[in-house]
Formats: sequence, C-alpha cells, structure tokens
Amino acid sequence: MSENDLSALPVHVLSREIMARRISPVDVTEAFLARIQERDEKLHSFVEVYADDARLAARGAEAAIRSGHAVGPLHGIPIALKDLIEIEGKVVTGGSEAWRNRKAVKTATLAQRLISQGMIVLGKTHTVEFAMGGWGTNSRRGTPWNPWDAKRSRTPGGSSSGSGVAVAARLAPWAVGTDTGGSVRLPASWCGITGLKTTSGRVSTYGVLPLSPTLDTPGPMARSVEDVAWLYSAMQGADPHDPRTENLSFTNPMAQLRRGVKGMRLAKMPDIERQHASPDVLAAYDSSLLELQRLGADIVYIDLPFLFADVAAYNMRIMAAESYTLYHELIDDPDAPLDPHVRPRLAAGKDISARAYIEALQVREEMKLKYAVAMEGIDALLTPTTTTTAIPIDEVDQTKAPAHFTRFGNFLDQCALALPNGIAPDGLPTSLQIVCRSCEEALALRIGWAYESATEWHLKRPPMA
Repeated sequence: MSENDLSALPVHVLSREIMARRISPVDVTEAFLARIQERDEKLHSFVEVYADDARLAARGAEAAIRSGHAVGPLHGIPIALKDLIEIEGKVVTGGSEAWRNRKAVKTATLAQRLISQGMIVLGKTHTVEFAMGGWGTNSRRGTPWNPWDAKRSRTPGGSSSGSGVAVAARLAPWAVGTDTGGSVRLPASWCGITGLKTTSGRVSTYGVLPLSPTLDTPGPMARSVEDVAWLYSAMQGADPHDPRTENLSFTNPMAQLRRGVKGMRLAKMPDIERQHASPDVLAAYDSSLLELQRLGADIVYIDLPFLFADVAAYNMRIMAAESYTLYHELIDDPDAPLDPHVRPRLAAGKDISARAYIEALQVREEMKLKYAVAMEGIDALLTPTTTTTAIPIDEVDQTKAPAHFTRFGNFLDQCALALPNGIAPDGLPTSLQIVCRSCEEALALRIGWAYESATEWHLKRPPMA
C-alpha cells in the first residue's frame, strides 16, 4: 500500500492487517513519518518527532509479530502524545517557552501502559501553554494550523491542538489529549475527528503535567468511534500512583458498542441554550437528533437545574485557583516568557480566596446531585460541541472561552463524546456532543457508534489531509 493508503486506514483495520502480517509496522510507521516530514512544517502539530526511536520500535514490533511474540492487537500501531505527558529523558514543555528544555525524570503511567501494549510513539504534539485555553493558540511556541482551511489560519481547538490537527491531517492514526474544560472535545469538533472526555479516575494522570488536578482527565482522539473505544480501553486501569483510579474497575466498551440506541431516552438541550450556537451548528445538531430518533431513540426535553454559562464560571474558578497554585512562580515573574494570553488566565487564580474556592467545590457536589435528579430515566444529554465552526485566528477574542457546551461536563465529572455530525456551508466540520453519567463511557461510545454508522461525516477529509 502507498503512504496515503496506510495513513487513511482506521486503527482497527491497521491492527487486523498487521496481526495477519499483510502489512508491516515498519511500513505503517514510515508512512506516518513521511507525512509528518512533508506536511508538518505548515501544520505545526508536533513539538518533537521521535523518528529514530519510532523506526527502531517498528522494526522490533515487526520481528516480534513475525516470530509469534505479539503482545496484543495494538502492537506496532503508531500514536502521538500531547506535550504534557512525560517520557523519561524526553523534553516535556507543557506548551511553555519557559520550559523548552525541561526533561522528564519519569514516564507517565499512561505512556507506560500504551508502550507496554506495543504502541509506537511518533512524538509529542503542541498544546496551549499549561493547557489553559480552548482556542488552541500558542503565541510563543506556535499555533497548529487547522487542516480544514489551507488558505486561512483557523482555530484548531485547545488545549489539545496538536493532537487534533495531527489526527485530522493523517499525521497520526490516533493521539492522546487531556480535557479540563473541553480540551479534547474542542479540537475534536473543529478538526472534524472524535474525542472522548473520560471520567476522573478512569485514566491515570500520574506523569501528566497538571492544570487543575480536580478536573484534569486524559482522553483518546481518533477518526472513528471504534478507534476511540480501542484507545480508551488501552488507556484505562488502576494505578497506585493515582488513588482515584483504584476504585474504578475496568470496563470493556466493545461488549456493547454495536447494540444500537433503540429504546434509549436521549435529552436535547434546553431551548434557552440554543441562542449560543450559530445557525449552521444548530442545523447539524437538529439533524443529528432526527437521525438518532430514526434509529429508535426517544428524543426528550429536559429542564436542567443550571445554565451552562453559570456552571462554566464555577469550573473556571476551580481551574484558575489550582493552576495559579501550581505555576505561581512563573506567573508572578514578569520576565518569564509566558504566552501573554495565558498569563492573565492563570493569574486570575491569585485573587480567588480560599472561601471562594471551597464554595465552588461545594457547589460542584450539590450540582452533581441536582443534575442526577434531572437526568433520572435519561441515558444521555445531547448538545453541540462548539458554538460555531472554527473561526479565523485573527478574529479570536482571547478574553473569552469557546467552551460554553463543554465545561459543565468537567464540573459535574461526566463523560462526554464529541464526534463529527456535519459540514457547514463554509466547508468546516460541526460536532455533536453526547454527555453521559460518570463512568458510562461505554454508553456514550455506543450511542456515538450508532450515529456514526448511520452517517458518513467521520469519513470526510480536510483539504490539507
């Protein structure tokens, strides 16, 4: 197969072909490295590419598979990791110019888990500085180019901007991001791919540079729901370094992935929230509701005990307070080379009192209970993922956030899947968000798979892919 053929295959197909020895991990890895070399100067999705290490690992995978020593179905599959995930001896910057030479002294449990299953790390992908921003911009280290517009730079979504661009542009078959207020789902939306915001504790955050330990959740990003389900399975598991993972048992999303949505009760967002979405986004959203109804789901109305904007404000209060605590030395240093848009977001935490911070945590627990009552008998809440399609970078208002529909999921510790649900008249992708209760990732993936299987939006390729 040609480089383009191999890079276009979903992971579940690559795995089948590699395990059957019809294609080689060496050829697959070379195909992605070639595309990175050819295209990433413009796309700017990778901070660093581990070409030599990846080739060595691919040759080892090929030898192991040929000799009958495959460690599992993901042996020989390349992957990209967000530049928050530590690998011992490798530079991890967290998107900050101040840390451009910072080497990791440990390997994140998440990275260890993927590597132990035979995955080949292609390199690290760009992030908004310290993961504090939804637009995907980074004024000092560079902003990845959204591949859906070859002529004009548009928001790639953040903070997992490089991961979103790399997957959308076929520079990696899948990638790992993190999500504290929407940072997996926003780039999934604007880059036309699929991303899963996991429940806190599902995936260890040990060795992942933090933004807000209360809210941080690593998540998989890929070009299909099935691939996201595979990567989610590979990422999760108990870790003694992260106590939150100890009480959650492993769940296999593949067991129910193809069971459909017939008989499910899926809630549409309250009408008052529609005012925040553009006409193109609403049109795609309404079409998605009709499609899921056609597939046998009951689409129901719900009254929520909050407005998304109000919950988002509490989420931001927690994020700012915790991130300032973590990075105050850099933030308070006027000579530190920080992104001028990120510094004030982090510095806002300086003025948040202990009382205000604790109040936000208390409101969080109270709101979780109220939300559970509102969702009784309902399987999932459906919303758009972003309020608009990707906007031009030169039109971004950095004092605002694009996370209107996503932050409530973090605040309430829900899981949520974002997946393509249309192409707007301007040629840019739209996205549907499926929000399920804590620890119900398998259900979100099942609903997403049913929708994806009935449509072809996930097969659309950006012009720069």
